[in-house]
Amino acid sequence: MTALNLNRGNVFWVNLNPTRGSEIAKLRPCVVVGATPINKARRTVVVVPLFTGGKPRPPLAIPVRCLEKDVIAVCDQIRAIDKTRLVKKAGSLSCKDLAAVDDGLRQVLSL
Repeated sequence: MTALNLNRGNVFWVNLNPTRGSEIAKLRPCVVVGATPINKARRTVVVVPLFTGGKPRPPLAIPVRCLEKDVIAVCDQIRAIDKTRLVKKAGSLSCKDLAAVDDGLRQVLSL
């Protein structure tokens, strides 16, 4: 894979399979939430999956705008993935939406 723009807030299509149990599966957009320098240095990246179904339920499910749609960032499904799971860049979240995801993550992780 060529060099990726792994800045916080960028959205990539990610192959989340295989999964187990209640983990979010399949090819899905995910927002990069790890620190940019760490994303570039490591072979893994921390992401939050985006979901088009369901209702926003902060702090677990945060409404954001991505791919010209209203979607939900599922903050309790945060995960570190190998960069080989990244399929292609799909856009980025606005600063306001990324701040909302950050707030959801702080609450989910008790930070």
